[in-house]
Amino acid sequence: MSERKPPGVTWESWIDRQIRDAESRGAFEDLPGKGKPIADLDQPLDELWWVRRKLREEGVSFLPPALAIRRELEATRPLIAAATSEDGVRQLVEDINTRIREVNRRAISGPPTTVMPLDLDEELTRWRASRPAPVTEAEPAEITTVGTVDPPVVGRAQRRLRRLLRRR
Repeated sequence: MSERKPPGVTWESWIDRQIRDAESRGAFEDLPGKGKPIADLDQPLDELWWVRRKLREEGVSFLPPALAIRRELEATRPLIAAATSEDGVRQLVEDINTRIREVNRRAISGPPTTVMPLDLDEELTRWRASRPAPVTEAEPAEITTVGTVDPPVVGRAQRRLRRLLRRR
């Protein structure tokens, strides 16, 4: 806490003296952003800039339910394709369908939703078609090398979707 302004000294000279004293002590040497341009200086004034920055830092986004369910559906499709079993596909389809039905039932604010629940049989057919044909014991000579398959890369949005689906 600084001392009070002495009587008879102007505010400007008193403040200037405090700044000079702080500079000589090195109080301004390790400030964050020193030597860097001020971020977003040329952007229009946004009264909620601090809220947007906090959401960006925390990795949180707010979307209306109709848009959020579309994003979840887009993130679920690669998970369905990468599933290793039919039970996994069934679980993913059931989870996203539950969320779609919930959003369709309660979509009050924001744009209307046009997302329909996935057809489980159609998704299973598509998943089976994307799988390599099973190898039978009668054809071992055709196989020349056995390789390992790397697990699919799971992005941040997909991990978040999994966490959301596990909570329900």
